[in-house]
Amino acid sequence: MTVRVLLASTAYGVATLAAALDAGLLPAADRTVLLLSRNAAVPETAPPLDASPGFARLASRFDEVRSWNATVAPFHPSAWSPRTQDVPLWERSLRLAWDLGDEEVALVVESLHVNPAMAIARIFPDAPLHVYADGLMSYGPTRDRLDVLIGTRVRELLHLDLVPGLRPLLLTEFGVPARPVPTDAFGKVLDELADATGDVDLPPADRGADGPGPALLLGQYLAELGILTPDEEEDLHLRMLHGALARGHRRFTFKPHPTAPARQSARLARAASEAGAELTVLDRPVLAEVLYRRRPPGLVVGCFSTALFTAATFHGLPVARVGTELLLERLTPYQNGNRVPVTLVDALVPDLAAAPDGAGSGTAVDAAALVTAVGFAMQPRVLADRRPEAVEYLARHLDEHTRRYFKKRRLTALGLPGGVPRQFAFLPRNAAVRRVARGARAVKRAALG
Repeated sequence: MTVRVLLASTAYGVATLAAALDAGLLPAADRTVLLLSRNAAVPETAPPLDASPGFARLASRFDEVRSWNATVAPFHPSAWSPRTQDVPLWERSLRLAWDLGDEEVALVVESLHVNPAMAIARIFPDAPLHVYADGLMSYGPTRDRLDVLIGTRVRELLHLDLVPGLRPLLLTEFGVPARPVPTDAFGKVLDELADATGDVDLPPADRGADGPGPALLLGQYLAELGILTPDEEEDLHLRMLHGALARGHRRFTFKPHPTAPARQSARLARAASEAGAELTVLDRPVLAEVLYRRRPPGLVVGCFSTALFTAATFHGLPVARVGTELLLERLTPYQNGNRVPVTLVDALVPDLAAAPDGAGSGTAVDAAALVTAVGFAMQPRVLADRRPEAVEYLARHLDEHTRRYFKKRRLTALGLPGGVPRQFAFLPRNAAVRRVARGARAVKRAALG
């Protein structure tokens, strides 16, 4: 017998797994275990996935549901991994606790390069791995070089076709084939969730008032990631509100990140009230995609949320972005896994401040070539064979607009077009040159003064 163990840490991930099951994409098995993990900084404060609206409907696809947090308590699931010498003990322990016996195990995990997926893959060293993508990050390269004993166990990458025709870079260094989860299968899962979600969980229905329909504002907790300060993130949400107001919207739904502080919503509510607008804060754990089914918004505004692409690609809703230029500057190091999602949103989603009928950056974008070039610059060792493609893209397309996706220092270090010529690369780091430059600037300021 074979047991499938499916790991999920988000409601979106559970929905993706349910769609993959319905489409027959997961490995055949006699029994299916859904393993839930709460990866929030303080897991106890995050709402449990199995208590989210509609979960019971999806859970009927699985033979049993277990908690990874309870399994490894009191350790944090994102920080804990077994010591090498303890791996056999952990496998024996989990086989006993989960009633696996000597059955073959197949693992379906997300984010294989980090825990808890990596920890589980290590505990079951003989289990084949199937990876599914929970959002836009699959289009970027593998964040770290995986142990070959892990990478060669991966059979395929399952992903939603968020950017039609764009093939993910994730795990391509191991020749892992990418397989889209059918959009119609995902849509049916969303319909189930929408049917199971009571109106009490949703914003008020559109009452047919004049002007554009309600706008949905997508919050992201970027302060927790250290990308923005809390005040800057609140300012980002205010820019979403004011930009949508400028387009004529007067009714809004704000969907905060599940771990965002309450003060974000409070400040946004005050700003909406001062502008004479109506704001509903969706403080229940409902997927944005459920809102698209039950209460289609007139506009979806976000920074680099995957929900921007599910709105545009799967539901045909108008979308707009805010703040991507700032994030492209702030993301550090250059290898930050959010870089490709931010790049895709910046390149393909219209700016909220632009004309409503604008598209992306306003220029034709070869998304595949752009992502390959950015991906190589992020992980040149992982994607070593993609260097010629990166060189060709930069030689042909690097201009004042696309320059925002690359750092000159990074291009210089990799010897790529657009960097400082190699023979002059030492100059910015040369102490004598810096002293001369400072002296010249001082003389110039004195002359002007």
